[in-house]
Amino acid sequence: MKVKLAAQLYTLREFLKTPEDIASTLKKVKEIGYNAVQVSGVGPIDSRELKELTSGLGLNICATHVGYAELTEKMEEVIEKHQIWGCQYVGLGGLPNEYRTSAEGYLKFASIANEIGRKLKAAGLTFIYHNHDFEFAKFGGRTGMDILFEETDPQAVDFELDVHWVQAGGADPVEWIKKVNGRMKVVHLKDYIVTPERERRFAEVGEGNMNFAAILQACREIGVEWGPVEQDQCYGRDPFESLAISFNNLRRMGVEA
Repeated sequence: MKVKLAAQLYTLREFLKTPEDIASTLKKVKEIGYNAVQVSGVGPIDSRELKELTSGLGLNICATHVGYAELTEKMEEVIEKHQIWGCQYVGLGGLPNEYRTSAEGYLKFASIANEIGRKLKAAGLTFIYHNHDFEFAKFGGRTGMDILFEETDPQAVDFELDVHWVQAGGADPVEWIKKVNGRMKVVHLKDYIVTPERERRFAEVGEGNMNFAAILQACREIGVEWGPVEQDQCYGRDPFESLAISFNNLRRMGVEA
């Protein structure tokens, strides 16, 4: 299967404060060449207005990141919003702090994630979990990520691996992509560099040290549909330029726009 590119809007969060900002930013994203976006870090805007803006530009809303409180307290609103957007993949961008420090915390969250995922599945949607590096801390021989993978229901919970954070956690992105075969249709594409001063930094995809040829091949092998490009920090570079560099590099690697 071919992986299609999207822009993770969290990269542009400083340019998404008002409906006018959102309209202008989406236009620039389309001009770069992206045909899809992941909704995250977007300021207040009516769901239907956002759908009109994206549809008018020919942008697909391929996935989202939704707050934990929304998923546990406002499920009906979450479902309605995603149905308006025609968006299949409902993402949680990170594990709440209270579950991060013990195996028991991860086990408790796995149970909650199963409930969230089953409710979304009943509405025709798919719950996806996005990792950072902290999930690779070990608890009694298993990492937090191992617990989430092993203790969540494969029919209810999918994953949205962030390959940068997998590597930052000391794990192998390619190994994990293959591990979640059948449970991942959305992957976060993000690179990684180390400065001469030994600072780990986010990087435009193709400008860092990660093995994206192997990463992309593994994604194709397991049938990943979407590859949102995200860069948490751009270190003084215009974030639109960073997204364009990643886009152009990934296109040269054979990824579809």
